[in-house]
Amino acid sequence: MKNKLFLIGCFISSVAISQQVCSKSLQLMGSRFDITVVAKDAIEGGQFIDLAVNEITRIERLISSWDVNSQTSEINQNAGIKPVVVDAELFQLINRALKISKLTEGAFDISYASMDKVWHFDGRMKIMPSKEAIKASVKKVGYQHIILNEDQRTVFLKLKGMKIGFGGIGKGYAADKTKALLIEKGVVAGIINAAGDLNTWGTQPNGTDWMVAIVNPLNKEKVFSWMPVKDSAVVTSGNYEKYVTLNNTLYTHIIDPRSGYPAIGILSVSIFTKTAELADALATSIFVMGKDTGLDFVNQLKGVECIIVDENNTVIPSNNLELNSLKND
Repeated sequence: MKNKLFLIGCFISSVAISQQVCSKSLQLMGSRFDITVVAKDAIEGGQFIDLAVNEITRIERLISSWDVNSQTSEINQNAGIKPVVVDAELFQLINRALKISKLTEGAFDISYASMDKVWHFDGRMKIMPSKEAIKASVKKVGYQHIILNEDQRTVFLKLKGMKIGFGGIGKGYAADKTKALLIEKGVVAGIINAAGDLNTWGTQPNGTDWMVAIVNPLNKEKVFSWMPVKDSAVVTSGNYEKYVTLNNTLYTHIIDPRSGYPAIGILSVSIFTKTAELADALATSIFVMGKDTGLDFVNQLKGVECIIVDENNTVIPSNNLELNSLKND
């Protein structure tokens, strides 16, 4: 896929003239990526950004279910037929995904890709799908049917027609891997923002933390709070555009892979933790769980915090989130 350029620029810090903040926005993995690095000059910044783009492209080739030549596609093509030998990197990603599925009791499930599309969020849907259609839509979904063989490093989908996809974890994983590569190459600070799946390291040239905006779900053009983020990840999932209202109930595009019904009651979820991969998966999971169960779940996890905005636009933080760090815009 040809990369679509949105923005590129370097900004010299008035505090530390030897450092510049260089940024580039482009289309990768079907979404907008914003890559920001701190470098000594524009040339070095551009080189670092090129490294990031190459790494994200490499990951996309590995995990894309749209690329017929990817290992993920090979797994799907052999569902119900035979196990497929995969690279250690992909095997480990799938293994971690299954652990999150168990932890969330199936609220997160990479076999969601097997779901029949009975819900549509493009304006054409006027009535609820039938109960029978909804039940049938998740017939081939279930992380329990993903069989891993660690010795042979194989992945096998037990059900014919079953599929896996990384839409709920792949961009976060790409952000984490890109951050790790840039740190290895000597980049002292930066942000990888993969369509809202964001990972940071270091600080701005003036020594202050990077600041992350939390968008108001009822007006995506307005920021209702800012939070400092240091050497950690933030992922926000929201139903800003993809939703449908039926029988006076707003249904989000995030669908429970266990029941086939869309999530209700939540407008957005922001997760704060060490890795974007985990934050990505948990944000989706909490949407599916609902605000009460989701909040209780997060409050039991060490090193994970969240902000939930419910259908009444009420902001609900997890227990250990420092409310005094919220700065209203």
